[in-house]
Amino acid sequence: MSGVLVIMEQRGGAWSRMSWETLVAGQQLAKQTGSTVSAAVAGQGIGALANELASKRLDKVYAVEHQLLGAYTADGYTSALEHLVRNASPDIVLFPHTYQVRDFAPKLATRFGQVLISDTIGFRVEGGAPVFARQLFQGKLNADVKAGGPVPHFASVQAGAFRADQLEVGTAAVETFAPALSADKIRAKPDTPFRESTRAVDLTAADIIVSVGRGIKEKDNIPIVEELAQALGAELAASRPICDSGWLPMERQVGSSGQTVSPKVYMAVGISGAIQHLVGMKGAKTIVAINKDSNAPIFEVADYGIVGDLFEVVPALVEEVKKAKL
Repeated sequence: MSGVLVIMEQRGGAWSRMSWETLVAGQQLAKQTGSTVSAAVAGQGIGALANELASKRLDKVYAVEHQLLGAYTADGYTSALEHLVRNASPDIVLFPHTYQVRDFAPKLATRFGQVLISDTIGFRVEGGAPVFARQLFQGKLNADVKAGGPVPHFASVQAGAFRADQLEVGTAAVETFAPALSADKIRAKPDTPFRESTRAVDLTAADIIVSVGRGIKEKDNIPIVEELAQALGAELAASRPICDSGWLPMERQVGSSGQTVSPKVYMAVGISGAIQHLVGMKGAKTIVAINKDSNAPIFEVADYGIVGDLFEVVPALVEEVKKAKL
């Protein structure tokens, strides 16, 4: 392989957290294949972002700068990044698997006669080339996908598949790349960006999260886990079934249809570990699982596991935490 190019995502001058996770994937892929890794950021007035990116272990940083990239459009990004990829000639182009990437990256790959290998969770290297892993049937099966045909190949990386805290620092040169863009080739006219309503609870800012799942059995038992969260000074969260049932507000949901979090400690209480939930929390630095089913998938990602009845384990933990604070 001659090189990996990571396309970072920024909006309004702020990085997408998933971009850093994808950069970690790029660094690891380059290391395992004995190639180089570079990164690119597109937009208008992105000098500061490019300089920040230059503090990571990279061969080069591309600042893809153009006034027509100030507001995102699929046509603009596709054209600009096509010019960059043809100029940089990477073997692999990686993206974070965001809504924006899903909008333009398949179109970009098609311009090179390729497809986007989307939502990958990892890779291994065979014969110097990567074999990407994707999950099928809601995480019940893993599929190996090896890109065919001439390079470059394109893949996006699932949220939480790699940990941003494993990012390697260094020093890289910044190259400003001015793509040839024409306003008459950009068919979409950007409107005011969609803004979500402000959440009363921002789980992404929490250092410790105690999350509850269906093992709690009924709404009246929620206070058992809530007491543990209070004792630990943690935010209370939940898996989707709990929020769908109205036992906790939707803003406390963690998972693919809720918030994606990466706290210092994530405690999963009575959560089996369906892929939709794991996507939202497996970026946590330390994962503690409490479940009476020793075969629950949550134990596959947990750093510490307690096999036991949460109605016995949680009160005991609360008591010990309170003792430790005395």
